[in-house]
Parts: sequence; C-alpha cells; structure tokens
Amino acid sequence: MLSVAVAALHERDPERLWPLVASALPSLCGGETLIYKLDDWNEAEGTVGMPPEVTVEFDGLGEEDLGLLRAGFPFAHHYAAGPDRTPLTARRTAGTAWSASPTARLIGDIMDADDVLAIPLPGTTTPITGCMVYRSGTDFTDDHVRAAQQLQPLLAAVEQQRQLLERWKRTAAPHSTGEPATDCPLTPRETAVLLLLTDALTAAAIGRRLGISDRTVHKHIEKIYRKLGTRDRISTVLRAQQLGLVPAP
Repeated sequence: MLSVAVAALHERDPERLWPLVASALPSLCGGETLIYKLDDWNEAEGTVGMPPEVTVEFDGLGEEDLGLLRAGFPFAHHYAAGPDRTPLTARRTAGTAWSASPTARLIGDIMDADDVLAIPLPGTTTPITGCMVYRSGTDFTDDHVRAAQQLQPLLAAVEQQRQLLERWKRTAAPHSTGEPATDCPLTPRETAVLLLLTDALTAAAIGRRLGISDRTVHKHIEKIYRKLGTRDRISTVLRAQQLGLVPAP
C-alpha cells in the first residue's frame, strides 16, 4: 500500500495516476483486476477506466455492454440512496439477484470473474466515483472488505492529486522570465500544495483538501520556499507565476 502511495504521489502525468493504481490495487484487497470511474456513472455516459493489461478485453464491447459497466449494478443505486460509502460486494448487496443479472454474466464472459467489490471514494456525492474490483471463485472475505476500507483514503488522495495536476496542466501559463521552470523542480505533491497556496487556503484547509496533516503541509511549504528562493506566501506565488508553475491572474 505504501509503495502504491509513493509511486502515485511522484507521478507528474495525471493521466497515468489511475492506471498506475489500477495495476497494483486489486491484489491488495483480494481481487484480480478492476475498472474505475471518475465521472457520472450511468448507462448513457461516463468514463470506464482500467489497467492497460486488460484493455484489450474491453475493446470489442458494444454500447449495450458498456452501458452495463457504466450502470454499476448493484452499487450505483445503493450508494445513491444515502451517504454511506463503505465498500461492499455485489453478492452481499444484491443477494441472489446478482448472479442472475446481465452484469454478472457480462463480467463472467469478458473477465472470467464471479464477484465484484465496490470501493467508492469517501465523501463523493454527485457523481459518486471510485472503482470496482473483480475476482473469480468465492466472494470477497471480510478481511478483503476491511482492506478496501483502509485503501479508501489513499484513493481519495490520488484522485485529489489527479484533479490538481489536471488543473495545473490546463492553466499554468508559459513562464515569462526566460528561466526554464525545470530549474526549480517541484515534486507533484509540492505542485499540488502550491496550487492551493495560490487559492489563499490556510495550511489546515490544504491539509483537509489533500488528506494530510497540517505539519506535513508546512513541510511541503518549506520545501517550496527553498526551491523557489522565497520566504513568504505572496512572494512564492508571484515567483511561481513568473516561472509558469501556476497561472498568472
């Protein structure tokens, strides 16, 4: 779990974050593969992401089959009914209706899987996002479900990091001083903290957003100051804007 977290938080390309996690996560909670969803989850639309090694199995799916995966039976309806985001298995959620469902038949055909464990991201409402882990044979055990619960904060942090790096890619302006931004290299995590500094968030607010302690936030800020050669927030933000690390106002 620690190695997954370290790898994810050092990845600079936001598009590679979830594929990286998707390749390592299933074995941590008793599964064999997974798909993840980062946007609206219904039959008509929504991204279905998966590890690169299993993409070929999904390439030939038609819209009807993709709709079943997007619909997320039986989890989408269950989680939409209330705030509880505890990981659940399809068999425990739907009972015998799971085995007889078109979704169960589909994943059996394309993944040779019998059971699904849903791991929603904590705190998500509309849309409810997260991933589904698949395995063949018997249902996931109580230990597997508990492991999934322990992974939820990590997955939430990865998704928050992805969103911030996406924002950084979209909005960071070209540097205007002639100095290459690579002369002041920030880690992806430091970049995320820097973006939230530009929003004038306090250390406590940044910690809540990223799921880390105030102390860890201050350590990141100290490293940012040192790398950019600044001493306070205002000069740091201005320097970062000059270097093109964050968007200019």
